Amino acid sequence: METATKNLENDHSYILRLIDVMEQMVLTVSTKISHLEMVVRLIREYADGYHHAKEENQLFPLLVKKGFSNEQGPVSVMLNDHAEGRRFVKGMATEIDNVKQGDESALTMVYEYMQSYIDLLRAHIGKENNVLFRMADKTLSPEEQEDLLKEFAAIGEKSYSEERIQRFITDIEGLEAIYMNR
Repeated sequence: METATKNLENDHSYILRLIDVMEQMVLTVSTKISHLEMVVRLIREYADGYHHAKEENQLFPLLVKKGFSNEQGPVSVMLNDHAEGRRFVKGMATEIDNVKQGDESALTMVYEYMQSYIDLLRAHIGKENNVLFRMADKTLSPEEQEDLLKEFAAIGEKSYSEERIQRFITDIEGLEAIYMNR
């Protein structure tokens, strides 16, 4: 049975694939600005705009209603991680702009922000998949899981059509073809 937590874990599988690509970009010192910009776009639109929005707007508020704390504990940690990730992505975008303005030394900072994001998200996804989502599975009724899935689908109908989500996946696969099959 598809559950809301399984839906979120499915998103995580694509985000982890993107993170693997990012790591290869750092290791190979990719200077392809369009690829770096695509990574920032995928994080902002897919990982953050789509996936984190489902967590922050649907899952976390429901968990708080069910007794989880917003100020401490797993929900608070996840929200803090999301904010930290956004800071790293903003740093990446700023430094990419600096490279485009001719500051080649800014590329080093792009890689530092990328590596920080990689490290953060790998740990973050591990905490969600192995701790928070398992707690949610024990706390949420099957009806609540189903309601969350319906809310997730409504997001798709409003802003994230199946075609748009498929485009994100296709972009990740395209980057994988370039960076992961060397």
